[in-house]
Amino acid sequence: MYTLQALWTQARQKLDVVNVVFANHIYKILYGELVSVGAQPGKASNACSIWAARVRLAKLAGGMGVESARVENLEGFADVFKSACGRKGPFLIEFRI
Repeated sequence: MYTLQALWTQARQKLDVVNVVFANHIYKILYGELVSVGAQPGKASNACSIWAARVRLAKLAGGMGVESARVENLEGFADVFKSACGRKGPFLIEFRI
């Protein structure tokens, strides 16, 4: 979610940038913080997941004026990445892992 302003700037300035987001849909660092203070994830683990919100960064990028694609495997990523590197303007690849 912190990338939205950067995407808008890239679109506005017509920058040749390829953004890759590895979308694992979890705030894994929060699990580590819970463990480090001796807490059990339990109900608090719901706060660590962003899966329920189904954030689609590729669609958000489009709203900022940045072309995008969503991929779910390495072969798809390789194809889209190669294509994105050969074009003008910003591009975002959302790689669901």
